[in-house]
Amino acid sequence: MSTLVLTRSDVSRNLQALTLLEDLREAFRVDALARTVAPQRTRVPLHAEGTAMVLFPGSLPGVPAYSVTVSGRFPSSTPPLQGTLQLHDLATGALLAVMDSAHLSAVRTGVVGALGTEVLSRPDASRVALLGAGSRAVLQLKSMRLVRTLSQAFVYDENFEQAAALAMRMYQELKLPVRAVDSVAEAVAEADIIVAGAGGRATLPPELIRPGMHITALGADEQDKVELSPELLARATVVCDHRGLALLTEASIRAELGEIIAGMRPGRTSPEQITLFCMVGLPFQDLAAAWHVYQGAQGDEEVRRVDFSA
Repeated sequence: MSTLVLTRSDVSRNLQALTLLEDLREAFRVDALARTVAPQRTRVPLHAEGTAMVLFPGSLPGVPAYSVTVSGRFPSSTPPLQGTLQLHDLATGALLAVMDSAHLSAVRTGVVGALGTEVLSRPDASRVALLGAGSRAVLQLKSMRLVRTLSQAFVYDENFEQAAALAMRMYQELKLPVRAVDSVAEAVAEADIIVAGAGGRATLPPELIRPGMHITALGADEQDKVELSPELLARATVVCDHRGLALLTEASIRAELGEIIAGMRPGRTSPEQITLFCMVGLPFQDLAAAWHVYQGAQGDEEVRRVDFSA
């Protein structure tokens, strides 16, 4: 049997964000209606500068495959996140593909953030605050343009030079006015949408949040990614992608995103409502993205094929 081996370039070439948005919307819907397997996330510190994680099994009704993602995070390295995703035949366990998971997960995270924004933010929301100037901020902003017409963005990072570099890059690539600012307060002052946890660590004071805002909190399963105060959680309608894995109290969570997409629970019900999407990142999301790439790569002559049984 032939197994596809996809490098980062192969994954990038076969990953279309707009189509992936539709694939993930359907994945959230079917997962909410018929979750087949409980998701598992196992994270283990290797040493002071490195962490290993396994995310499995990616499973969705209607997809004849499952996925296992193995990754490592090393903040002082470039890139800080590295790993692979294994895609297996659901009936036989045969290895269909091995692919770079770092870029796949990064794009998937950006698209899931956009999906949360589409479902929960006001339709007229157009100004974005990015709290953190890491690589996640780039993909969140790019993906958000799939679901909202953006007019301006503000970037805050403890490293102002990094924020300024991101602002210039995003202006050049997206032709969107993006400004680096000196504080969280300045970043969110005019924003309709806030992306927290996009690099570094920034506290989001609840007194800065105005009625009608939408907040995307990245890394809701890691204490060091973003700080959400009890006051903010009490004021906001909190939505997550999985109740059991988000580091939030059960009482604070109104719904899972898939439940809203499937029509099982309401999302935003008024223009004044504050909405908060706490994203963990789940195996079924990796599977949806990997299956999307695998389908495209079938006819890609540049992708290597390997017979592991040879």
